[in-house]
Amino acid sequence: MANVAPMFPVVPADLIDMLNVWKPVGPNQGALRDEYVSFVRASPGSALDRDGGAEHVTASCFVLTPDLDQVLLCFHRKGQFWVQLGGHVEAADVSVASAALREAREEGGINDLRPVGGILDVDRHALGSGFTRCSVHWDVGFGAIASPDLAPSTSPESEDVAWWPVTGLPENVPVDFGHRLRRILDAIGHQSDVG
Repeated sequence: MANVAPMFPVVPADLIDMLNVWKPVGPNQGALRDEYVSFVRASPGSALDRDGGAEHVTASCFVLTPDLDQVLLCFHRKGQFWVQLGGHVEAADVSVASAALREAREEGGINDLRPVGGILDVDRHALGSGFTRCSVHWDVGFGAIASPDLAPSTSPESEDVAWWPVTGLPENVPVDFGHRLRRILDAIGHQSDVG
C-alpha cells in the first residue's frame, strides 16, 4: 500500500507537530511519544486510517467532573469492559483532538464538554479477539470537563455509560487502566486551564 495522505482533513504532519511540542508528564511517555512520531512518519497514508492496516492511531477523551473526582466511562460492547470514551479518526475530523471530542460526545451522549489542554498521554495497546479489523491501537489521550449533573446516554458501541469515582473504578477495566487514569490526572494537574 502506498504511503499517501489520507483523504480527510487530519494531516499526519499536524499530529507529529502536536506530539513534538507535547511535554509528557508520566514515566516512559517521552520514549513512547518518539515511537509514535516514527510510526506516523513511516506510514503517513495509513497511520490515521482505521482501514489502513491492523495498527493505527486512535483518539481517546477522558471526561472528568470539574473537581476531577469522577470519570465518565462506557461499557464497551466489543471489549466487554469499562473504558474511557474514544475511537477511530473519521473523515470529518479536522484533528486527532477533534476526533477525541466527537467520540466522547457520541459515546457519552453529553454535548457540553470543555476540552482540557492538548495531548495528555499516549497509550499503545494490543486488542483482544473481539476486535476483528484492528490488532493494535496507538491511542492519543485528551481530556474534557463536564458537569456530573448531565445525564450520559449509551451509543451503539456501548452497553452502558456511567460516572465512576476515580478512586472507585469498576472491576472490569482493561489491565493498567487505573495507571493510565492516574497519568491523565497528573497531566491535567500540570496544566493551567482546569477549574
